Amino acid sequence: MRPVSEPTPPRPRLLVSVRDADEAALACASGADLVDAKDPANGALGALPVEVVRAIVARVGGRVTTSAVAGEPDGDEALAACVSAMAGTGVDYVKVAVSAEQSDAVLATAAEAARDRLVGVLFAEDELALDMVPRLAASGFRGAMIDTRAKTGRRLSDLLAPDRLAAFVAACRSHGLISGLAGSLRVEDVPALAAHEPGYLGFRGGLCQDGDRRNALDPVRVSAAVQALRALGRRDAA
Repeated sequence: MRPVSEPTPPRPRLLVSVRDADEAALACASGADLVDAKDPANGALGALPVEVVRAIVARVGGRVTTSAVAGEPDGDEALAACVSAMAGTGVDYVKVAVSAEQSDAVLATAAEAARDRLVGVLFAEDELALDMVPRLAASGFRGAMIDTRAKTGRRLSDLLAPDRLAAFVAACRSHGLISGLAGSLRVEDVPALAAHEPGYLGFRGGLCQDGDRRNALDPVRVSAAVQALRALGRRDAA
């Protein structure tokens, strides 16, 4: 696994969630910055089998950054084991659901299972506890993301106001965490969300055929998201 270095980018990077090695290759070819292994048929944070994730890592071959969802483990005791299993696939980052109810000791044990590679995912439907950001940083997490739990078409911006999203990204930045925003995003969401300067914008359904996250990725839609982000970079440089 290559070392992970995340300097502050001039624009958010594009995270594309994929379900297999073929989709990973498509996302890479279309210009994605990060390929995220996830089972879209199993909720917001459905984990793929470890052998599928290994195949995705092998197909990517270090061309882009990789991550994999470790799911929503049933109970604190299972958390570290799930994280460790997914970290063993060779991905650059492991993503796992976290909540304010988890103790600092539980969070630290999970972070140790994927040292300097664990990203905590908070859900927009919950009360956004900004105090989770410093807790994650202190526990050894590498980043934090917001996503939507229910994939019913309600987008991130339908659930959280811009000032809350801006405060989350700012908190991540001040505590040295990579930040990400996701949740039924569409290409047209890019300018407004990019204005908060997150490290990543995460997509699945909005880049799939017919806008359905259970369908295959659409290379035209992936390329459109890439171009939307690159256009922001050009405007900043002008």
